[in-house]
Amino acid sequence: MSASDPAVPWRITPDGLLVAMRLTPRGGRDALGSVETLSDGRAVLTAKVRAVPADGEANQALVKLVAKALGVSASRVSIRQGATSRIKMVLVEGEGTALERSILAAMGR
Repeated sequence: MSASDPAVPWRITPDGLLVAMRLTPRGGRDALGSVETLSDGRAVLTAKVRAVPADGEANQALVKLVAKALGVSASRVSIRQGATSRIKMVLVEGEGTALERSILAAMGR
């Protein structure tokens, strides 16, 4: 699984790694899930957080979850699109190839 694979929900950019994610708030635990394909054919990385989707709490929990899973500071993770949607584009700033290895490790691959 690499960024050149069309079934991969991320791509390496000059800024780092841009990840398409599907967030489930009130998911019972904070965890990254698996790669799933949406009905429109897009691939997303699933994530669950315990936080509720009010006042940006679920988004903040997602940022912290991604930062912890990839071993970067939360200040290097931002939601670039979809702040009020379940489907989000999350940018992790840094060296893209290293971040890709980190995300694969976090997924257990």
